[in-house]
Amino acid sequence: MTRKHTKTTCPYCGVGCGIEVIDQDGAITVRGDKSHPANYGRLCSKGASLHETLDLDGRLLEPRLHGEPVDWGEALDFVADGFRRIVDEYGPDAVAFYVSGQLLTEDYYVANKLMKGFIGSANIDTNSRLCMSSSVAGHKRAFGSDTVPCSYEDLELADLIVLTGSNTAWCHPVLFQRIRQAKKDNPDLYIVVIDPRRTDTCDIADLHLAIRPGSDAVLFNGLLRFLSVQKCVDQKFISAHTSGLDEALQAASSSTPDVESVARECGLSLVDLQQFYARFAQTEKSITVYSQGINQSSSGTDKVNAIINCHLFTGRIGKPGMGPFSFTGQPNAMGGREVGGLSNQLAVHLDIENSEHQQLAQTFWQSPRIARQSGLKAVDMFNVVERGQIKAIWIMSTNPVVSMPDADQVKRALEKCELVVVSDCMTSTDTTECADVLLPALAWGEKDGTVTNSERRISRQRQFLFAPGKAKPDWWAVQEVARRLGFVDAFNFASSLEIFREYARMTGYENRGQRDLDISLFEDLGQEAYDGLQPVQWPVNRAFPGGKQRMFHDGQFYTVDRRAKFIPIIPRSPVNHVGEAFPLVLNTGRIRDQWHTMTRSEKAPRLNEHTPEPFVMLHPADAIRFGLGKNGLARISSSWGQAVMRVRVDANQGEGSVFMPMHWSGQFASQARIGAVVNPAVDPVSGQPELKHTPVKVEAYQPLWFGFVLSRRKLDIKDVAYWVRARGKDYYRYELAGEQLQQDWSVWAREILCTADDGINWVEFADNRAKRYRAVRMEDGKLESVLFIGPDAQLPDRDWLASLFQFGELNSAQRAVLLTGRPPQGVQDTGRKICACFGVGKIQIVSAIKAGAVTVEQLGKQLQAGTNCGSCVPELKQLIKTQLDQSNIQTV
Repeated sequence: MTRKHTKTTCPYCGVGCGIEVIDQDGAITVRGDKSHPANYGRLCSKGASLHETLDLDGRLLEPRLHGEPVDWGEALDFVADGFRRIVDEYGPDAVAFYVSGQLLTEDYYVANKLMKGFIGSANIDTNSRLCMSSSVAGHKRAFGSDTVPCSYEDLELADLIVLTGSNTAWCHPVLFQRIRQAKKDNPDLYIVVIDPRRTDTCDIADLHLAIRPGSDAVLFNGLLRFLSVQKCVDQKFISAHTSGLDEALQAASSSTPDVESVARECGLSLVDLQQFYARFAQTEKSITVYSQGINQSSSGTDKVNAIINCHLFTGRIGKPGMGPFSFTGQPNAMGGREVGGLSNQLAVHLDIENSEHQQLAQTFWQSPRIARQSGLKAVDMFNVVERGQIKAIWIMSTNPVVSMPDADQVKRALEKCELVVVSDCMTSTDTTECADVLLPALAWGEKDGTVTNSERRISRQRQFLFAPGKAKPDWWAVQEVARRLGFVDAFNFASSLEIFREYARMTGYENRGQRDLDISLFEDLGQEAYDGLQPVQWPVNRAFPGGKQRMFHDGQFYTVDRRAKFIPIIPRSPVNHVGEAFPLVLNTGRIRDQWHTMTRSEKAPRLNEHTPEPFVMLHPADAIRFGLGKNGLARISSSWGQAVMRVRVDANQGEGSVFMPMHWSGQFASQARIGAVVNPAVDPVSGQPELKHTPVKVEAYQPLWFGFVLSRRKLDIKDVAYWVRARGKDYYRYELAGEQLQQDWSVWAREILCTADDGINWVEFADNRAKRYRAVRMEDGKLESVLFIGPDAQLPDRDWLASLFQFGELNSAQRAVLLTGRPPQGVQDTGRKICACFGVGKIQIVSAIKAGAVTVEQLGKQLQAGTNCGSCVPELKQLIKTQLDQSNIQTV
């Protein structure tokens, strides 16, 4: 028996958790790395289930040209010849790369070097444009550099944490657990959550400000003015280290003349607003955490700077427990920013439109040409593709036909484009379906390189699996094309280490302390040291050989005069407004257990159990207003597109707005690509789209029948009006609805399940007049599939039926009640899964509460729920509260 341990980094969100992979004779499990300073052993439900996502089901394992398998040489020749011909005929700006925060830093570096230094265009942008480019722009305006000043440790040192535009509990669960623990350890820690919705993050909040969507800049301008009136100011810091205060204060005063006007514009109670402002003024150790709710806006950069202004005014930056702190969305969004993955960057924090920086980069790379102006940002890039001005695009490790706003436009653009190259680890995505060339990339566990998390911490992703089939590293594929384009000497890397060393050398090249990013201590790193590289926060150079925990402690910034700049902010409303035609505001975001477009996370059955179906969440008043029944279906429409999703009614959703998750693609649902609905308006500074504010209408979608199928086999059910697929343990779940009734449901059922009788045991029930049909298919005494059809959404719960797939032969009691969809008398259904880590269902939890387990700790002892990643703790608390309110049980 052999047992191998590999320390690596999680490939999901920007927290950058350390993971220990245990390979015992080929059986792989994962656990949190207790030595990693990002998570200290904690993992969320997604990270804890990574070992369940490593199969080769659906993997792209060989290059494909026009859908046919080819060898690497033929595919790369085709790509290089196409790019060369187009550049020769139309110029460098006729080609583009669209890359991803899923790439490793080494992949990013090679792609950026080729595009900007050798092809000579800046038309390389990244899906990170969609999540943190407003933060980048805000940092640049205030600090002169894209510098995150804080460290995760500051969350534990603060006395006030403001979480704004961040559902931390679901989007950065491990950091949420650190904050929860910090609150337990420090009774004086006060937490404010600013969010139009009452999310699970509010579970730890002392104050929730349910702000009107889009009014964030008003709120923080009001805070700046309040701090000025109250004379809560660090005058010494401002005089020595900042500029532009008078203009910023004038803008704040003109836009927010008093606290009362702020309360009105933000839709807040005056008492709550004053409480927040007073708490911020009184608490020196204040940290403001912000994420996509701030960034994803047509005025996102202004919102970022409105926050930063408040920290500069109070001198709360660069010191323990204080500062503005951007939580990035992707595992290597920061690494992409470092090497220049955005179209308005050059590389290693060099400015693309600075002639000295252009010369520096060109000299370092010894390149024949250099990009001299910003390239096209993501939304503009795909618009230009559709107009035919970009004739070749290479998409790496991302799925823009799902994730981009106005996603149908992106699809049209790719279908018109002369040459579309897609590098991916999966064969079938909405984007790969538009490709001329598919290049098989490595997935997590097969890759080797580095990533950088939200606190500037560089960590290693280490390979512990062999490359499957003909899959190759992304950097290798880019390098091979570069060599075919004639750039052999500059693209001669033999390993990710060699790329990392060149990148490190470039950060220190002609730097002399002028740029924040400097990891030049690694420029001569050996293989053994690279293999053993420990997580470290940059800069890492002669001045800071062990890294640097927080930036700006000395008051020195990276502007021309080395002073931080206050930015005057005039709040702007979202670009498109609600009105009679589109009366609601759509907000998009993540759910707890899924990631991006689900190509990885859907493979783990436990991650599909909590939320197996896409939904639109509305306030009860809006549901009544628009005639939407609970658990029914709704059509959501905007000026750009539409989607159909399950209705979820929740008083925690703000009235006048709706929430829909971003994850479902055409691979998993028929009409749930929410990107097709989303407003493509962008921030004029950052180019970040308005993903949190799309005017929509929501109306009941009323098919003639509803249904579901549970099957051991993956089925091809795509000839119905509405379908959603979710992978369970030993089964697949399909939610269905149709606009045509079947003449013979029995015949239709056999077609759906792709089977003839052939001795198979079928049990059926049909009532055509009532539009009801139920069927059970057994094989060798085991449940093979079930199908339920009805005239409305009131069908049996799926959970007990789903649990039967784990058995061998069913017993007589189980078989006797299959067509009822309910467990036999005396057998309890577990209910919808609440705890993904241990598979604990709602009915189990409620029963335990009724039996006396009335604290989260007691539930944990009895059921294990909430004892691992903690992501379900807010829901456990809500269930406890609901049951106590209903039964008047008193907690001990």
